[in-house]
Amino acid sequence: MQDQQQLRTSEPAEPPGNREPLSAGLKQRHLTMLGLGGVIGAGLFVGSGAGIAVAGPGIVLSYLIAGTLALLVMRMLGEMSAAMPASGSFSVHAERALGRWAGFSVGWLYWFLLVVVLAVEATGAAKIANGWAPGVPQWGWVLIFMVVFTVANLAAVKNFGEFEFWFAALKVGAIVLFLALGLLAVFGLLPAASSFSGDPVGMTNLTGRGGFLPNGWAGVVSGVLAVVFAFGGLEVVTIAAAETDDPARAVGRAVRSAVFRILFFYVGSMLVIVTLLPWNTMTPGLSPYVAVLDRIGVPSAGSIMNIVVFVALLSALNANLYGSSRMIFSLAERAEAPKGLLVTSPGGVPRRAVLASVAFGFVSVVLNLLWPDTVFFYLLNAVGAVLLFVWGLIAVSQLKLRRRIEREMPERLTLKMWAFPYLTWAALAAMGVVLVLMLIDDTARPQLLASAGATALVLLVALVRELRARRA
Repeated sequence: MQDQQQLRTSEPAEPPGNREPLSAGLKQRHLTMLGLGGVIGAGLFVGSGAGIAVAGPGIVLSYLIAGTLALLVMRMLGEMSAAMPASGSFSVHAERALGRWAGFSVGWLYWFLLVVVLAVEATGAAKIANGWAPGVPQWGWVLIFMVVFTVANLAAVKNFGEFEFWFAALKVGAIVLFLALGLLAVFGLLPAASSFSGDPVGMTNLTGRGGFLPNGWAGVVSGVLAVVFAFGGLEVVTIAAAETDDPARAVGRAVRSAVFRILFFYVGSMLVIVTLLPWNTMTPGLSPYVAVLDRIGVPSAGSIMNIVVFVALLSALNANLYGSSRMIFSLAERAEAPKGLLVTSPGGVPRRAVLASVAFGFVSVVLNLLWPDTVFFYLLNAVGAVLLFVWGLIAVSQLKLRRRIEREMPERLTLKMWAFPYLTWAALAAMGVVLVLMLIDDTARPQLLASAGATALVLLVALVRELRARRA
């Protein structure tokens, strides 16, 4: 048994011709927009206000630091996925690099993260919808969203791809329009955004009120803790690549384009916001985008941004339901989840995996019925730092697999990690620093402890399974 296990984890990849029983209905444009759709959500449109409140204009540096870390992780993941694409992505890579315990742990942790986050997104969208139509209770909206997106994900993957493409396109269009209006306002070409003297806003808000770093580098670090998790969701691109005609080529192009576009959108948006508005007027929980649009003089700015946030939440929900279903399907393929989840429709959709992944979303209907005002925050705290544990295992897997790929199949190393292995070690060190900072930060500590508890539980189960396998 031990020899078989060792053989299994040392295999570098499946032959390119051995496709999984999933549909190949996703196109390159679907894959790129899926990456954008999974990341651009309420964390940017609303949650960024909390980061600005602690970092001031230095939030631009906070996003650059957090975005660079996400960029490095995605480059590692892109390297492995281009060489050996699989629907389980980094879970498969972790198993090949470190053993079954690692594939089991990172796969189940990521699945847990996504199913909780999709419930959070449904709850956030339900709060907005309830404001528009108070006659339907918050729990009723969550139920509606769960039914609609379950049906959408049970359909052909091609239909899912089109659905997510247009959802993400709306969000991207909103950000591009926001950046265009913001730049016009910065240069004084929109009268409503000019200062009282009639001159352009200029650098006043960047250099005044304590300067660019009003709270020093400690503020920038606090900003990193507030925004780093907004980059979670990019990983879905490498999971979806297995359902394209040319997974290796598709994942490389998607990783390159999605990460740099997201960095541009995030950093560009923050630069526009802190240039136009005094940082100390930001209120955590309220969208700084609405504040900017109000300043520019856009009519009904709050209502417009509510629509954008609503679409963003539903788009992220859709992407995360897709990603979670494919992850648990991959776990079932490797006997790390019940084999019954491997049943697919004639069109190649893993329907039982979809139903298993959406189950907690339906549980959240009851949670919204019982605790509508607090369920959002409790759910978010439960998974706050799980993403960092997942990223850490991705980095460790890449350290081990890179040498194996170079030795056994160098022709498939089409997307390389920069400055290997130095930047991989630097990313791991940065993750460690973030975890330590979360531990000593009173606000972030509850998220870290809850996530550490969930991680420890999964690792314990993985250890017990490993010991049983060795004794068999």
